Amino acid sequence: MKVIEDVLLKRTSVRRYEREKIEPEKLDLIYRAIASTPTSYNGQQYSVIAVEDQEKKELLYEIIGQKQIKTSAVFLVFCVDFNKVSLLAKAKELDFPRIQDKMDGVMIGLIDAALAMQNAVVAAQSLGLGSCCIGYARTADPARVAEVLQLPKGVFVACGLSIGYPREIPDLKPKQPLSVLIHKNHYRTDDMTEELLTYDRLICEYNGCRAGVKTDNDWCAHMLNYYREALKYDMEGYLKAQGFNLEYK
Repeated sequence: MKVIEDVLLKRTSVRRYEREKIEPEKLDLIYRAIASTPTSYNGQQYSVIAVEDQEKKELLYEIIGQKQIKTSAVFLVFCVDFNKVSLLAKAKELDFPRIQDKMDGVMIGLIDAALAMQNAVVAAQSLGLGSCCIGYARTADPARVAEVLQLPKGVFVACGLSIGYPREIPDLKPKQPLSVLIHKNHYRTDDMTEELLTYDRLICEYNGCRAGVKTDNDWCAHMLNYYREALKYDMEGYLKAQGFNLEYK
């Protein structure tokens, strides 16, 4: 098993996998790491769909469009889940306050699911496996994904995670410097622009010389293009279809 420094500081997103199954004991460790995730008030407002069936993985690939879904050994779909607690409340004849209709409820579930996914990433990395977080699982065609995964009301997809034995070792992508990431005691009040411009150029240089597909993308314009595309997503409509009637007051 890898040391924690390598697990956390040398992680890369792996998109190409060997055609090799993951040993049951390794999957069990990943699943137990997921189950051990710290959650708000121990509410555990999340569930995970572990997709190992190849036909279903290929169907999800057709919908989501990320090749690593069908080539992974297992594709984990992390979901916000208020269905379980509502079922128990009904069984115990308790009134269920619809926290999922408030933004705070959605945020609680998303934070729980995201923390669980990070636990899975760390566990997989420690075992010599590769992984890749796939946000398109949430946005590509959420209604169709919900249908394929048979998600009940009160459950929606937060993110996907492909896991498998890596067939590649991607270059380590530059991250923001700690000077603009970690703010001490309060948010920085001085001008960070030059540091951000330096990072922007560093990303451009990385994209131009990295292994595999090379681009001239910087960080800023690339992210702004993503934001413009994301404005087209009807996540509010999808959440409503899944039983999350967000109130705007």
